[in-house]
Amino acid sequence: MGMVDVSSKDIILREAVAEGVLNLRPETLDLIVRNEIKKGHPFCFAEASGMLAVKQTHLVIPHCHPLPVESVEMAFELEPSQVRVRCGVKARARTGVEMEALVGVTAALNTIWDMVKYLEKDENGQYPVTRITDVRVVSKKKER
Repeated sequence: MGMVDVSSKDIILREAVAEGVLNLRPETLDLIVRNEIKKGHPFCFAEASGMLAVKQTHLVIPHCHPLPVESVEMAFELEPSQVRVRCGVKARARTGVEMEALVGVTAALNTIWDMVKYLEKDENGQYPVTRITDVRVVSKKKER
């Protein structure tokens, strides 16, 4: 088996954008807006986490090639009952960057959850509202 041989493919600019959603309690979202989360502002840490995850994707997904990532853009949007996170990745490479975008967005979503979990637990220590959903590749492009 082994990795797919991409040595005959051209090095071209490749781009991908992935997004996902974290459902949260309205009270938690309000505290994020007011910058009152105990550990700091979740989006700052989630941005760093997402960027680091993108660059390390090949270490956690066995068939991914190490890529020379040139750009990572993280975006965070507060919606009435959720946070939407987008991760855009660019690299000049022989293979696409959609796995990197997916890993980046999920790392960011998990980081936000970790930072607000003390607010999301119910009396039994469960998370009745909190869930990560709709993780997907929104777009991918390659230079021709």
